[in-house]
Amino acid sequence: MYVLVLYYSRHGNIAAMADAVASGIESAGIEARLRTVPAVSGNCEATEPDIPASGAIYCTLDDLAGCGGLVMGSPARFGNMAAPLKYFLDGTANMWINGTLIGKPAAVFTSSGSMHGGQESTLLTMMLPLLHHGMVVAGIPYSEPGLNNTTGGGTPYGPSHTAGTDAARALTEDELTLCRALGRRLAKLAVKLA
Repeated sequence: MYVLVLYYSRHGNIAAMADAVASGIESAGIEARLRTVPAVSGNCEATEPDIPASGAIYCTLDDLAGCGGLVMGSPARFGNMAAPLKYFLDGTANMWINGTLIGKPAAVFTSSGSMHGGQESTLLTMMLPLLHHGMVVAGIPYSEPGLNNTTGGGTPYGPSHTAGTDAARALTEDELTLCRALGRRLAKLAVKLA
């Protein structure tokens, strides 16, 4: 069994959060499978290489279909997930028709340039396709002290990060702790629901 950590990261903040989520998953004794998605372009002739130059490899539909749980991360784009992640999810209609993901646990995380950059609405809109797939969506309970301590990012809907308008602000220890906590929670839920 593995938990898929599927993300899109442009400036590295979401990738760092994905690594922390994966660390939490693996601390619970479950394999974390890190995967990303290629950028999309308005230029119909633009293509991405089959294997990214660095970081996680691109997700396949088989990676998604075989997972015991899913944790999905995206930067906030006007209160919604980034287009590359949405584009990937739009290609999962056959999984929806076949009920492939029904009953599997899922969670989400995000990063934005400012504290009021649409973090919570991004997390909520990321949950919508997961609910349509019949997944069991989980957040972070307030028993995690980081939710009350954080001054940077973090919500009961999922971990978040405030990167600054230049995307250079490092993740705080509270933000990293919340990412690891979410990973642990999803791993435990994946085992219980399997």
